Amino acid sequence: MFSKFTSILQHAVEALAPSLPLQEDFVYHWKAITHYYIETSDDKAPVTDTNIPSHLDQMLGILLQEEREREFGVTGPCMEYLLHHKILETLYTLGKADCPPGMKQQVLVFYTKLLGRIQQPLLPHINVHRPVQKLIRLCGEVLATPTENEEIQFLCIVCAKLKQNPYLVNFFLENKLKSLASKGTADVISEESLKGQDSVSTDTGQSCQPEELSGAAGLEPPEFEDESPQPADELSASLDNLAVAPLPEATVVRPNQDYNLVNSLLNLTRSPDGRIAVKACEGLMLLVSLPEPAAAKCLTQSTCLCELLTDRLASLYKALPQSVDPLDIETVEAINWGLDSYSHKEDASAFPGKRALISFLSWFDYCDQLIKEAQKTAAVALAKAVHERFFVGVMEPQLMQTSEMGILTSTALLHRIVRQVTSDVLLQEMVFFILGEQREPETLADISRHPLRHRLIEHCDHISDEISIMTLRMFEHLLQKPNEHILYNLVLRNLEERNYTEYKPVCPEDKDVVENGLIAGAVDLEEDPLFTDISPDNTLSNQEWLSSSPPATPDHPKNDGKTEVHKIVNSFLCLVPDEAKSSYHVEGTGYDTYLRDAHRQFRDYCAICLRWEWPGSPKALEKCNLEATFFEGHFLKVLFDRMGRILDQPYDVNLQVTSVLSRLSLFPHPHIHEYLLDPYVNLASGCRSLFSVIVRVVGDLMVRIQRIPDFTPKLLLVRKRLLGLEPEGPMIDHITLLEGVIVLEEFCKELAAIAFVKYHASSTP
Repeated sequence: MFSKFTSILQHAVEALAPSLPLQEDFVYHWKAITHYYIETSDDKAPVTDTNIPSHLDQMLGILLQEEREREFGVTGPCMEYLLHHKILETLYTLGKADCPPGMKQQVLVFYTKLLGRIQQPLLPHINVHRPVQKLIRLCGEVLATPTENEEIQFLCIVCAKLKQNPYLVNFFLENKLKSLASKGTADVISEESLKGQDSVSTDTGQSCQPEELSGAAGLEPPEFEDESPQPADELSASLDNLAVAPLPEATVVRPNQDYNLVNSLLNLTRSPDGRIAVKACEGLMLLVSLPEPAAAKCLTQSTCLCELLTDRLASLYKALPQSVDPLDIETVEAINWGLDSYSHKEDASAFPGKRALISFLSWFDYCDQLIKEAQKTAAVALAKAVHERFFVGVMEPQLMQTSEMGILTSTALLHRIVRQVTSDVLLQEMVFFILGEQREPETLADISRHPLRHRLIEHCDHISDEISIMTLRMFEHLLQKPNEHILYNLVLRNLEERNYTEYKPVCPEDKDVVENGLIAGAVDLEEDPLFTDISPDNTLSNQEWLSSSPPATPDHPKNDGKTEVHKIVNSFLCLVPDEAKSSYHVEGTGYDTYLRDAHRQFRDYCAICLRWEWPGSPKALEKCNLEATFFEGHFLKVLFDRMGRILDQPYDVNLQVTSVLSRLSLFPHPHIHEYLLDPYVNLASGCRSLFSVIVRVVGDLMVRIQRIPDFTPKLLLVRKRLLGLEPEGPMIDHITLLEGVIVLEEFCKELAAIAFVKYHASSTP
């Protein structure tokens, strides 16, 4: 009570006394603080019971006023005094000892306000960045301390200053890094050598590099020469009595001491206070984005940042329940790492494990954003750490297990993070994890070369429909990612040589369509070796196949040998015969409904693929190695196998298989277009294409239709039920086949629309 009264009385006296020049006032307040340590006999009283906070505020106010009254960049006498007398060094020492109790908090606040409010650059000065660096080491040493909020505010203002002037980060890389750079060895630097280097640095001023403040390293300003400075030995003796003698920069050389700003922030990310942890993550985000190569190298090689990211990812992943509903994983709200706040009581859609799932996805989002913002070499190192320590170390064993529930949950989680990732560098590592780095054509003998890729593709044809659908969905979203290696690894590397085609020199008469509507050289259905099991009685004549063709689109002038687009469109639209069609009985289900979606999706895919510099036309057959044995690749093999069973698979599986195939067809690569969308390509012996697979399915369908009474009315009823136009009723026989026929018809219309849109885009200037 008495000290508070004294403080009030002092303020009153100062208000009534005539105003002193700023520099005299500044020195007065600093001397008042030092006199406290000389004269005090009670070092247990909290700092709030003293006048120290008031004097510090007054000093800061004087510095701000001085700066406002001068031109920018001109250092005033008060700032000169603070720098020359190493006031920040002394304050650091007092804060480290926390004497009187609470002094550390006051020092942190003073540093934070000084760096945040003073406009001129202070950090380049050795008498600023050295004490700042020392104070940084005091932050995060103990979690949940009373000064945690002040610590994170101080660290964040330092990070913000470094973001404004990235070159300043070099002042915060410890001497150990400089030694490693000069010697090229990992010598352990002793405490004595650190002291010696610090001494040299202080004497020569070599650390005062760019933008030194004017007069910062000069002599004491002449205004103070007649004043009796605070006796150094008297203050030092007082500090000795208080057991706060100035200490060297470190009493122990820590292995990760090189970048203490990062280490302190890493410690505070573990704070039980979520707000402190988020602020620490923000500070790290600023530091990793600094363009200085030396800082990036130190960040990844001499700190625990990589370990923090990956270890926390691993622990949060392992904390998830063994089984989570895939729908819950897929539909849980979008996660932003800084907004990881969740209340189970307030959530109407809560499910077991939701809190753990949100925590994992939130931290993954932080890792993703951190790598996205990071300097290039730092980003690569961080992404590789996630690949090796989390993807391979934690996720791969879960994806390779045999438990169906475990496979389903782990695949759903993989699908979710594939959708969520936005960093190109992390995406690249994720793609290498899932697919491997191989780019040479596949052979049947080596499809298991990358075990995880092989297992995931096999899961597309798993005995469990749920696992198949989830894995197919994962691949579908993977194909939408802006990474060239995905499509090349899965499909393109096997189409590079076009050895799925049989080379036949073009004769002049082959350029015209023969009377029956087929292209010369096209394989007749009855002569196709794939259809030797089909009775001639059950096949349709060529005229019947083409009887319901839509009007031909206007011919575009073409000199590149491409098949006319209307022929391709008609080929797909006429694949399913009339008796197996039901869409024309229901309004709004025509072929044209797919055109708008195909146009939008193709435009999106073109934007993704633009930078990949794909050729505009297929590789010349004369330059292709047509003798090599063709293998469509494991991925297309599984998709074609499943497409061949479309009449015997569940409706949801068929929707997903056709969805992946239509995604593949949208890519603007000439070999993909030829292999998946050109019905008239001359296939080499033993090869199959998407069109030939569908033709075989249709042939099988025509045989089976004959055995189902009232086929067309049943087909129409099933379509109306699927569209919600008819209420559910009694079970219909052959429901799987009927649903498969409907999917097949819609898929053919979708392929026709894609072919038309791609042709139109290629023929438009």
